[in-house]
Amino acid sequence: MKYLQTLRRIAVRTCLTALCCAMTVTVVCAQEFMNVSDVHTGMTGYAKTVVQGDRIDTFPVEILGVMKNSGPSGDLVLAKFSGPLIEQTGGIAQGMSGSPVYIDGKLLGAVAYGWSFTNSKVGMITPIGDMLKLWNVPSKEEIRPFNARESSLIPIATPLMVSGFDSLSTTWMKDKLPQYNFNPVDTASAASDSVAQPLEAGSSIAAAFVNGDMKMGAIGTVTYVDDNQVVAFGHPFLKKGSINYFMHNAYIFTIVNNMQSSFKLGSIGAEIGKISQDRGAGIAGQYNYLAPGIPVIIKARDTDTGNDNLKRVKIVEDNELTPVLAATTMYNTVNKTIDRSGGGTADFVYTIHSSDGHDKDITRHNMYYSEDNINEKSIDELYNVLDILKHNEFIDYPVQDITINVNITQAKKSARIVDATAAPVVVSPGDNVYFKVKLHPYRGVDEMKTMSFTVPKDQPLGDMVLEIRGGGVIPLPYLIEKQRYNLTDEIIERLRHYKNFAELKKEIEKEDANNDLVIEILDQNVSMINSDGKKVKKAKIQDKEPTVDNKDIVKPGKHTLSDDTKADAKSSITTPYIVKGDGQITIKVVAPKERDQYLSKNHRINEGKAIIGEESNDRSDSGKTASKKETTSQKDKKDNQENQHDKDKGTTTDKGNVKSDTAPLIRAIDLSRLMH
Repeated sequence: MKYLQTLRRIAVRTCLTALCCAMTVTVVCAQEFMNVSDVHTGMTGYAKTVVQGDRIDTFPVEILGVMKNSGPSGDLVLAKFSGPLIEQTGGIAQGMSGSPVYIDGKLLGAVAYGWSFTNSKVGMITPIGDMLKLWNVPSKEEIRPFNARESSLIPIATPLMVSGFDSLSTTWMKDKLPQYNFNPVDTASAASDSVAQPLEAGSSIAAAFVNGDMKMGAIGTVTYVDDNQVVAFGHPFLKKGSINYFMHNAYIFTIVNNMQSSFKLGSIGAEIGKISQDRGAGIAGQYNYLAPGIPVIIKARDTDTGNDNLKRVKIVEDNELTPVLAATTMYNTVNKTIDRSGGGTADFVYTIHSSDGHDKDITRHNMYYSEDNINEKSIDELYNVLDILKHNEFIDYPVQDITINVNITQAKKSARIVDATAAPVVVSPGDNVYFKVKLHPYRGVDEMKTMSFTVPKDQPLGDMVLEIRGGGVIPLPYLIEKQRYNLTDEIIERLRHYKNFAELKKEIEKEDANNDLVIEILDQNVSMINSDGKKVKKAKIQDKEPTVDNKDIVKPGKHTLSDDTKADAKSSITTPYIVKGDGQITIKVVAPKERDQYLSKNHRINEGKAIIGEESNDRSDSGKTASKKETTSQKDKKDNQENQHDKDKGTTTDKGNVKSDTAPLIRAIDLSRLMH
């Protein structure tokens, strides 16, 4: 085995007794190892660790026995720990994991495991032979899961030291990563943090996943060092397998005792290397080789107070951790900038640069408003987009860097659509329709926005319903369909598939922002069910049954389900407000000859007015109520269209509105596991 080659290499360097005696200078002999097969009950030795500063202390160890195949990588050695140091710490403290244990001068392994709700002066030792294997693990190899039969056997918890983070941001992070049961502890900085210190067995070491202006990582103990190779902890940190954490020195302030367990309180010091393996037997890495990580630059400004904040951090590259850590650092920076809690409006832009070329870069701008916690609401989009990119099914997406600019105000920067007119309302494919849309800003003066919409050249003749809406508003007919047939977001997302990464990237970038004013074609005949109304089977588009299976269905336009690959026909402009509300206006599409004839006779009345419904706080009516509303709306629409057709005038329909801050954050891509 490869790890035996490491043992042989170390053995070759072992000092000869005669040479040691003959030399007049001190010679340090290479470390010898003890095999588990040589261990028996009653053996005694000692372990090394740091409980104050960077001084290494020792405490006695007594072997109780060997637990066969009880650990994630093989045998464990059961031992009892004692002495003044253990009495002082109240047992094996969190952060002592990795403490090297020596029997007869030979390195047996690392203090690593204990039982929950028992005396912490008894624990388990991970054999050094299993830990040295980590130096030769293939980069993509995975180890078997932790032995389910030993569910009561738990690793000694490693303290998650955090510096520069507040409790709100770390709580948000914990909620996103509940499987790791993080227990962040606020810590201080030490005077020696900026100075790199050499590592030796018993030294404190930190495995960090955020460093820079903010730091976050776990503190443990070094088990063994050979040249630039290091093994530590004796148990997994997050069990991420092949990974690139940041290896740091650690300075221990004190041992903190509490009712549950004691732990080392320490600082994350200078970055000195990288940790490349996080597996059952511990963590392993190399010092003097720094991990690349992802630089994140966050510029936050409170426009009310003029307070600016610039933070630079480096976070680990990992499909699961990267989205959470990027959002957490943004959350924390904004919290520190505005220095308050509560609602407001966030206006931000961010760019995610890919290491695989500028063609894969993502840039988005958006605005959010919340009455409760504007910061938490705004970071969800960054988290969702990064999560989708890191888990997409098409390509590996290495992130080169992330830049974020965010402005926060306590003001409610929203506006409601109160009126809209269009001209002409009789057109041919390829013609332009011109709009005037009146917005009413919250506690402000009405503003008029002008827009144009180009009728698709392949648009079918007949009525074309145009939706005028805010970018974060979902048209009522689509919500009705979703409510009527109890289609959850998860079901809809599972029906959506993208052909390649380029299509996914385009979908992310073109997704409407909440402060966009949008005009697009609204297909009111869309159904998500069979004509028998019993189950989701096929998408019915304008009375035409598609031949695709359910697994191939994606949405047409922005909100419905079909296999329509034609580019969305829509127009949009950016406003300084989160735009609420929507309305509809029906445009009649005819052949050019018929259009010209109509214009020659009705050039003065060729204008339509969209009827904007009263603003609704919620669109979560029951399916029964929604169905009733739709039936009434359809009847009114039909009667109105017949009357207007007789008069050769533009037709209108009426519908309700929805607050943009209750709409999904990114309607098309808001699930954390969109791509399967």
